[in-house]
Amino acid sequence: MTSRANSYSLAWDFVVPESLTGTQKWVLSAMKSHGEGLVNMLWRILANEEDVCDAYQDTFLKLAHYQGGRKPENVKAYLFRSASNTAISMLRRRHSERKFRTNIGAKQKDIRSPWQELDSKQLQERLREGIAQLPDALREIIILRDLAELSYEQVGKMLGISAATARVYRCKAVRQLAVWLQKESNNEYV
Repeated sequence: MTSRANSYSLAWDFVVPESLTGTQKWVLSAMKSHGEGLVNMLWRILANEEDVCDAYQDTFLKLAHYQGGRKPENVKAYLFRSASNTAISMLRRRHSERKFRTNIGAKQKDIRSPWQELDSKQLQERLREGIAQLPDALREIIILRDLAELSYEQVGKMLGISAATARVYRCKAVRQLAVWLQKESNNEYV
């Protein structure tokens, strides 16, 4: 961790002290004095270089703009309190985002992808073609029972057959459609 903190010390090594204003000098001094400890603390909390850099920058920006550029009474306490609050806020935000993505992911499982939608439309088209090829009696049963969602009693009355006969015809129609669809699927993959 010390090597991580030492790599950040380069930031203040290139600053020319003569070009700094009063506020910038004490902020730079605080960076030199407390920067390594601050980086080590942020690494322990965040464990992510990008987040550590962001928190470090936010902390010193807050320090530089503290009450219009005034120096706090205890710079070290202010820095570490401000940095820990920033890091905790980042962790909370990260947790909220992860929770949100998890919820979105769960909802997206219910949403069909374009490929699933295409497969569904192709299947519907193949079913329509298969239903059109069925013998009249079987086709009428499928249309009335499955597409119109009528009961077997209603279908039987409309076609002049018993409800039990309507069930038998529907079963035959479904089996025939399954055989045709299976043959088409086998032919597609050959």
